[in-house]
Amino acid sequence: MSLKNGLLALMGFSAGGVIAAGVFAFLAIIGVFPRLIGKTGTKNRICLYETVLVVGGVLGNVSDLAEVSAGFGPRGLSQLILGVCGLAVGIFVGCLVMSLAETLKALPAISRRLKLAVGLPYVILAIALGKTAGALVYFVKRFGSG
Repeated sequence: MSLKNGLLALMGFSAGGVIAAGVFAFLAIIGVFPRLIGKTGTKNRICLYETVLVVGGVLGNVSDLAEVSAGFGPRGLSQLILGVCGLAVGIFVGCLVMSLAETLKALPAISRRLKLAVGLPYVILAIALGKTAGALVYFVKRFGSG
């Protein structure tokens, strides 16, 4: 029984690592990190960026797995930590949205090169419908609840 559990844990961690690598690759490809480095003028601190990204990803996964409660420490300290985390997530989402918006500017060029002049609205509609269907299945089946 413990061999089975060990293999399941190994498969789970491996799948999580693949998903995390895919997310970080996606963020790197759309230009979130290079844009931040360019805007802040901190090219000489790339090693620090890499370290912070890895540590943030690991701590985020650990806090999700350990189900860390926000009610730790004095009330003011926990609210301060939640405020700082909320601000950091908001900044990250804003950078992600702006990078995606700039990526979407490339859609007309891609459609011309692939000669998708007629079908591009249908491709965008299919992507939106797929995302909507996935979100509905997620919430109807209550995958997010423990």
